[in-house]
Amino acid sequence: MSSTALPSSTTCSTKSLDEISEAYKSLTAKLREVTQLKRVSAVLDYDRMVLMPSSEGAAKSRGMQLSTLAAIIHEKSTEKSIPPLIEQARKDIERIRRTEKDVVYKDEWRVLELTQKSFVKNERIPSDLEAKRAALGSSAYAAWVKARESSDFQVFEPVLEKCFHTAKEIAGCQRGDDASIPLYSQMLDEYEMGMSAERIDELFHEIEDALVPLIASVLKSPNPPSTEPLKGKFDIEIQKKINQNLVTRMGFDSENGRIDESVHPFTMSFGPSDVRITSRYSDKEWFQGMAASIHEAGHAMYEQNVGDSGLDIDSFLSMGAHESQSLFWERHIGMTPEFCNLISEEYKKNMSTNFQYSSQDIYGAINAVSKSMIRVEADELTYPLHVILRYNIERDVVEGKLDVKDIPAKWNELMKNMLDVEITDDAKGCLQDVHWSGLAIGYFPTYLIGSTTAAQLAYYCEQDLPDFRKNIANGYFGDIKEWLVKKVHSHGRRYPSLDDMLEDQLGEKLNPKYFINYLTKKYSDLYNLS
Repeated sequence: MSSTALPSSTTCSTKSLDEISEAYKSLTAKLREVTQLKRVSAVLDYDRMVLMPSSEGAAKSRGMQLSTLAAIIHEKSTEKSIPPLIEQARKDIERIRRTEKDVVYKDEWRVLELTQKSFVKNERIPSDLEAKRAALGSSAYAAWVKARESSDFQVFEPVLEKCFHTAKEIAGCQRGDDASIPLYSQMLDEYEMGMSAERIDELFHEIEDALVPLIASVLKSPNPPSTEPLKGKFDIEIQKKINQNLVTRMGFDSENGRIDESVHPFTMSFGPSDVRITSRYSDKEWFQGMAASIHEAGHAMYEQNVGDSGLDIDSFLSMGAHESQSLFWERHIGMTPEFCNLISEEYKKNMSTNFQYSSQDIYGAINAVSKSMIRVEADELTYPLHVILRYNIERDVVEGKLDVKDIPAKWNELMKNMLDVEITDDAKGCLQDVHWSGLAIGYFPTYLIGSTTAAQLAYYCEQDLPDFRKNIANGYFGDIKEWLVKKVHSHGRRYPSLDDMLEDQLGEKLNPKYFINYLTKKYSDLYNLS
């Protein structure tokens, strides 16, 4: 394990570094100001996706607001005074360590490491390019929404071309003179710090090799569970009430958060005391809304339980780590036989329709495997292939192996080859995800990294908590949440990578065998495979 993989404990000195080092005090004041400005930007972004009018004029105006704010944030993040303050603060820590042997200042040293890395990446991006990214994100989102509504990729194509071009420009600036770093690898580091493309390839190949034959066997099984318990007429307001009750029992702090609706469910944090989540609902099917609510609550609980220093060290480690928290709750809690007891009770009690399905009926229905065009609606067994498809496409575009105009054809071809699914229109194909409109290229792999991590965490959590299953059945989640806070949330970015954190907290790096074993046993049992 790297020597910088630090546990959550901090300083041995009786004095904070702020009291001893003027350089560190001045530096952290600047960093906290940037954090607050980023939170203001997040408020504007949240409003854009949840409440803002959908007109072109509103999108243009909000783009200008975000662009102006992004330029200010970039300017403050790249002030020329920052490197000398980092250097002086390091000298101050080293001086104190020489005279006071018990003084460590591990957290403070990590703050300096993270600040140095962030400064170098930000400084290499010209202000006009940063402003261009912010403005493009707003206009591209509006273009994506319109293209999706009309199911016409050509409406989005020229804007998406700009998104990929701008993302490549930014990655090229961030890697500096080191052309040995592939642009796509540089993009990955933005979302999955410390994990290389080669490491991701290694993980994904093992998962794909194991799941392709398993999926084929499951889809051929003569014993599929019925999905009838999912169908019917379900009052949306009652769904909202049930879901809010469930996620609050799991540990989502509703006093320091709220739940809204949006086209694409998401979580946004303005600090641990204000974390917002969104979901979406259908009156014809109840589980997708519940799964989205639990999923986003998992993200939110992570954000609500990091430190509140206002520094990067107390932010989430990586998107893979973040996704592991949402998928831990969604799948390893919310899709278990024990949790289905709670669901059955809630729906029998609250729904005016005659909902009389047993917990076994519900368990089979919510875990049924089928071919799906939509990633966010895919079952957990076929979901990994949806992620790998996107990973392959965006990587090919960045590496110049695929033109943006050819994305729909390539998408449809891979969906047929990998999942035997025919895509009927662009809205249900390459226009279904919001990510590329936000220049989040390199983000998709983190979903499967999250799935893999969630399975590993669930395995070790159950080993540490003998009453794991019993507590779920009883609707008690306190011990499980506290285990996650201890193993993941509280560490923020004190580790250089997800692998380092898992090795220190669980005893081994990310290992896909837990994910593969979990899926193999679960679906072999559910589908009565020999």
